[in-house]
Amino acid sequence: MADTVLYEVSDGLATITLNRPGAMNAMDTGTKVALRDAARQAAADPEVRAILLTAAGDRAFCVGQDLKEHIGLLAADKESGSRHTMNTVREHYNPIVRALTGAPKPVVAAVNGVAAGAGLGFALAADYRIVADTAAFNTSFAGVALTADSGISWTLPRVVGPGRAADLLLFPRSITAQEAYELGIANRLVPAGELRAEAEKVARALATGPTVAYAALKEAVAYGLTHSLDETLEKEDELQTRAGASEDHLIAVQAFVDKEKPKYLGR
Repeated sequence: MADTVLYEVSDGLATITLNRPGAMNAMDTGTKVALRDAARQAAADPEVRAILLTAAGDRAFCVGQDLKEHIGLLAADKESGSRHTMNTVREHYNPIVRALTGAPKPVVAAVNGVAAGAGLGFALAADYRIVADTAAFNTSFAGVALTADSGISWTLPRVVGPGRAADLLLFPRSITAQEAYELGIANRLVPAGELRAEAEKVARALATGPTVAYAALKEAVAYGLTHSLDETLEKEDELQTRAGASEDHLIAVQAFVDKEKPKYLGR
């Protein structure tokens, strides 16, 4: 894995850190490959019970595509008559977002600075976003004559509503952390100096929680957004049967009866 993405697992928490602070954590090819592989690894590892996605530095979470590399790749495509550059959506961005949204465990994003373009997409792919009060967000795509990618056309309307999503996509602008909180993009707003500690606290709490139930909750919400009430009720029945058969459910019920705090196993 490239050193532009750091990966660490500790006590059931996988921490993925974008590590190009000098480039505002922009996505060059090596970084995209490393982030894709790290997200997949964390999602598939049964020992990982929660994922924390964060970034180095204090200026940016991720400003999306590295445009300096991108313009060179576009020039090479033009010279060769190919269109390989835009394959990055299929090869990198889509797998990253699928890994984060589909992970059978909670994903927390700690947004320390600017999150633009794909960076906003990665943040929205998380289940819970803790945002520094100095952070900012921007869809960016229309500003460079592109359409949405990194799942934003799916996630953003679901978070802020289709009308606001259209406004933010058609007229890209910088959204302050406070406005992001009011729009629902940020779940929790904290002082910048407290971001990492607060994010780790939340992520570690989730890493010790009922993992099977968390996975079912993620699946239920995603399903309910695109299905009818009757279909969703059937899905809830299926998922509740699965959660009810977990060891953690028995632990929780026994702890309730015993008036003790449950110690979940994540299975």
